[in-house]
Amino acid sequence: MTDVTDGVLHTLFRSEQGGHEQVVLCQDRASGLKAVIAIHSTALGPALGGTRFYPYATEEEAVADALNLARGMSYKNAMAGLDHGGGKAVIIGDPERIKTEDLLLAYGRFVASLGGRYVTACDVGTYVADMDVVARANPWTTGRSPENGGAGDSSVLTAYGVFQGMRASAQHLWGDPTLRGRTVGVAGVGKVGHYLVEHLLQDGARVVITDVRTEAVRRITDAHPEVAVAADTEALIRTEGLDIYAPCALGGALDDHSVPVLTAKVVCGAANNQLAHPGVEKDLADRGILYAPDYVVNAGGVIQVADELHGFDFDRCKAKASKIFDTTLAIFARAKEDGIPPAAAADRIAEQRMAEARAEALPGGGAQR
Repeated sequence: MTDVTDGVLHTLFRSEQGGHEQVVLCQDRASGLKAVIAIHSTALGPALGGTRFYPYATEEEAVADALNLARGMSYKNAMAGLDHGGGKAVIIGDPERIKTEDLLLAYGRFVASLGGRYVTACDVGTYVADMDVVARANPWTTGRSPENGGAGDSSVLTAYGVFQGMRASAQHLWGDPTLRGRTVGVAGVGKVGHYLVEHLLQDGARVVITDVRTEAVRRITDAHPEVAVAADTEALIRTEGLDIYAPCALGGALDDHSVPVLTAKVVCGAANNQLAHPGVEKDLADRGILYAPDYVVNAGGVIQVADELHGFDFDRCKAKASKIFDTTLAIFARAKEDGIPPAAAADRIAEQRMAEARAEALPGGGAQR
């Protein structure tokens, strides 16, 4: 355990964080590990969510991110129809500088100490090879390589699910589930974004990209010279004629600065926690911008890693990820019926499923979970 500062305590107990079941602050001095494991809910089953490795400026920032991401995983898993609650872990530090085998093994031991309440996987800064190492110390690890009993890279199905969410958005807004002839701006073409670009091009979309890493941009443009490049995200969101904006990097892309200048008619991307704060979803709706809730459309990856626990079958996972299309349409319909933004409609549906699961788990409430 790390020393707990007043700032960390304040972050842990802020009411808006959503009533997490458990938060573990981890430290292994020998390896340099500092990590936070947050379990938001186990109402539907063991918490499932990835491990983010990132150079947070402060421990408070790391705790806040873990809490937000874990809560988002509860909603994501509920909307994906999985028998899993939500959890997330963050490792504090620059993975290019401090990531070692000893550090990953120490992290795995902390996860294992939770006895299966939290199942981990990849996220920003962690990869399949890392999960292979973590799995040596922790049996509750997914996102491993096929050689080590896993399903491999979950970015493939994450991108596929986002593409299905875009198709549903097009169906809802324009009456046709295709991106052909539409202009789509993708911010972040790394793990997930570059697969998403492939889907869009195959469907006949015009694509504009941006990324802080020139090598990520070059990988796309070398293969597809027809793809346009924006100078940065600010330039991308102001692009004239943009139909869909796909935030595929870190969270908080939709805020008081970006929403007023956004030219797109739809936002649908792979990044987690795209809404910078409560109220942004209403700002989008007031501007007539259709928002496909991030945790719904980016659930393809978690569908894959959850399946890994039962013997991975890619075709089965892809079929389940295809249902993101129907789920997204159902959310838009619920939003229209209730007169609320799609983000609020998705929350209501997810909360209802979790509440029903908790009720069933009570004595006399139905089947025990």
